[in-house]
Amino acid sequence: MLASNLTIRFLLELGALGAIGTWGFSTGGTTLARVLLGVGLPLLVAAFWAAFVGPGASTPGAGKMVLAFLVFGAAAAALAAQQHVLLATGFLAVAAVNASFLFVLES
Repeated sequence: MLASNLTIRFLLELGALGAIGTWGFSTGGTTLARVLLGVGLPLLVAAFWAAFVGPGASTPGAGKMVLAFLVFGAAAAALAAQQHVLLATGFLAVAAVNASFLFVLES
């Protein structure tokens, strides 16, 4: 059960990076801005995740959960900004259920 929830969590992480990248490509006014936002922003988010939320991070458990939801919330906001409100809601719902299962399974 833990392995399947960790797999879902990884897919949520990839989805968050994709949503943020897609938002970046659609938001920039110039080609340079689109590339910087569409590629650079997901790279920054991935580096943030690795440093503060990932398995090797020294952030306490509750802090990791809060930071993960900041990233997932940003991804949902990016989806909503692109008029994908239902997808954003579903994404957050899956993230919340997954976080609940992981909290219980890892305790």
